Amino acid sequence: MKKDIQIPEVKDVHIAAVQELHPEFKALDWNIYLINNLPEPLEIVIIVTKGFKDHKSTAQTRHQIKLLPAKSYAKIEWLQEDLLAINNTYSVSFFKDGSMYHRNFVLKANTVKPHSLRAVPLLTAKGVLAE
Repeated sequence: MKKDIQIPEVKDVHIAAVQELHPEFKALDWNIYLINNLPEPLEIVIIVTKGFKDHKSTAQTRHQIKLLPAKSYAKIEWLQEDLLAINNTYSVSFFKDGSMYHRNFVLKANTVKPHSLRAVPLLTAKGVLAE
């Protein structure tokens, strides 16, 4: 039964929106990163992303990372500028030490802005952490 499945709380794993200069186009882009600030690697990471606001929504996209080493990060996707005006959800599931973990992250509409940038774990660039 569903009630019998124990999924531990996720700590020290983050989703962050980071503004970076695109090397080819010389424009500032927003990129989404998955950050593993744990001392253990994450295995078989599945990320499902979706944007929504009112009656509008984007298509779901899925990403997989077979192994995200300890104290590391991976770029997940580029976030188009017009998607900053809607809520963006990131459903992250992974295995660690033989247990399954899951957490939903949300970048709320209009919260990803240059003046909102803060230090992000493990990255030298500043960004906005999803809730």
